[in-house]
Amino acid sequence: MIRVVFFGTPAIALKSLEYLYNSDKIDVVAVVTQPDKPAGRGHKLTMSPIKQFALAHNLPVFQPKSIRKEPEIQAAIKALNPDFFVTFAFGQILSQEVLDIPKYETINLHASLLPKYRGANPIQRAIINGDKETGICTMITELGLDCGDVCLKEVIQIPDDMTCVDLFEEISSKSPVLLEKTLVGLVEKTLTPVPQCEEGVCMANKLTKEETLIDWNKSAQDIHNLVRGIYKFPSAYFLYNDKIIKVMETKVVEGSGNAGEFLSADKNGIKVGCGKDCLLLVKVKPEGKGEMLARDWYNGLKK
Repeated sequence: MIRVVFFGTPAIALKSLEYLYNSDKIDVVAVVTQPDKPAGRGHKLTMSPIKQFALAHNLPVFQPKSIRKEPEIQAAIKALNPDFFVTFAFGQILSQEVLDIPKYETINLHASLLPKYRGANPIQRAIINGDKETGICTMITELGLDCGDVCLKEVIQIPDDMTCVDLFEEISSKSPVLLEKTLVGLVEKTLTPVPQCEEGVCMANKLTKEETLIDWNKSAQDIHNLVRGIYKFPSAYFLYNDKIIKVMETKVVEGSGNAGEFLSADKNGIKVGCGKDCLLLVKVKPEGKGEMLARDWYNGLKK
């Protein structure tokens, strides 16, 4: 059995942890996750999905504020004699001292086809930029940002109506098998990691608040991609009568008109002029209200 310490925090990593835990080839000996954080209106301390799974299955849990600065946790993990660390959306940068603990390597699951989209937001950036495909990689973690040798890759298609939530789910579902194949392949020496080509490197920087505000001077396709790329996380928006109107669903339609002007409204939605073509607003979420059909919001404005 291959002894693994699993590092992860959000729900996207949960299927991978569950799969490795149930694998007859892998022995998950502990879990490392971010400290409990306040959540919801009551700001109640909430456990990460990874911690919830670990406790339910009697796995040791470590929650360092910064594992690089907590030698006692490093020592406790080292005592478990892990063959590998597996990291998937853990949320902290590992030091060389931590990377040196496992017998073999630290394997990271990265949600892009490296070297494209190194960094924090590869899922959202792929959709925002209108890419037709992305993927997942297992890679050997080094001190640089997502620059280690790639073990395995899998391509994932991005249909024109796919949102970041859809892509999160697709990545979550496809990652477990790739991780297991990587660990087994490295131990059995049937897999040879490949250095990343420096040509084609691009970064997936964190989204800024300014980027989430819709610029109607852009093409309808670019705005549609933005809406899909940050659907609910945190959502694209525009201002109407000084109120934030989040845009939840759109379609690109033919036509022309002044950028940002409501051109027409019918049962299908609100047609808005853009820098190129038009955008049909299908669903919106007005400030202080729930998600609704754009036509219902528009009809309410006339009352």
